[in-house]
Amino acid sequence: MNSKDLSIIIPVYNEEESIPELLEWIFRVVDTHNISTEVIMIDDGSTDSSWQVIGEASTKESRIIGLRFNRNHGKSAALQTGFDKAIGETVITMDADMQDSPDEIPGLISQLVDNDLHVVSGWKKKRHDPASKTIPSKLFNWVTRRVSGIKLHDFNCGLKAYKNTVVKNIHVYGEMHRYIPLIAKWNGFDKIGEKVVEHRARKYGTTKYGMKRFITGFLDLLSVTFVSRFKKNPMHFFGVFGSLSFFGGFAITVWIISVKLYRQFHHLPRRDVVDQPLFFLALVALIVGMQLFLAGFLAEMMIQINQKKGDYLISESTDE
Repeated sequence: MNSKDLSIIIPVYNEEESIPELLEWIFRVVDTHNISTEVIMIDDGSTDSSWQVIGEASTKESRIIGLRFNRNHGKSAALQTGFDKAIGETVITMDADMQDSPDEIPGLISQLVDNDLHVVSGWKKKRHDPASKTIPSKLFNWVTRRVSGIKLHDFNCGLKAYKNTVVKNIHVYGEMHRYIPLIAKWNGFDKIGEKVVEHRARKYGTTKYGMKRFITGFLDLLSVTFVSRFKKNPMHFFGVFGSLSFFGGFAITVWIISVKLYRQFHHLPRRDVVDQPLFFLALVALIVGMQLFLAGFLAEMMIQINQKKGDYLISESTDE
């Protein structure tokens, strides 16, 4: 398989009007800068004629690769499919709605290569969106910065550049495309930069995202943070909380029984153990603690069974 300088991955969902103009713009830019390029367009189950437009474009231009999902699987699935297919030394992702400017491509590549970064994330510093999108987005980015420790202003910007090694060693699923920089960091690719990029007003169609994504976004942040931190050693999470719960419940139980025996020995008024609500809380803590510990133990066993040696291989050098 011949390597190229650049792979551009574009998820597409009902963007039939913008595709021809976007492709013409992309090839004008890469040809001007003499960048060997492939464009991978993934039709994410569009209900309009986007797939037909992609097919017509690919018959005229061999550098276009069209892929189609049988239904709408989401942006993360489209990006992961593109990552698996990409052969370029640099990989750039952008949206199909033409709000991301292809003129930013040379600058992204330059910043990635010249500064030896793993990821360069776009920052739409000046946005052409209503306040109903920009205000929640600022809150979302602030929370993500605090949780992840990555100093980016715009985690959800679709315009990003990656080294090929990065996209081949991360896995994006669900709605985790918002957190690719965090996923990259937890996989050892922590040299992450940022570039101010142009954000253009939407020319065709309407936005495909609503307020729901900001609600689910925070849940996804909790999920990706948990998985990233504990996927290799789940016992560090389940074991700690399980042990605390178990020994807390055990200590309370011992204390209740000890108090009863003391009062009984000294002929003092006493209550039956089962008449005390605290005893049942302690019992629940014991059971929950055991279940958490067992969950961690089973998770560790599953990791040992399913772990592939190749998961740790990033690159290798050979003497020939």
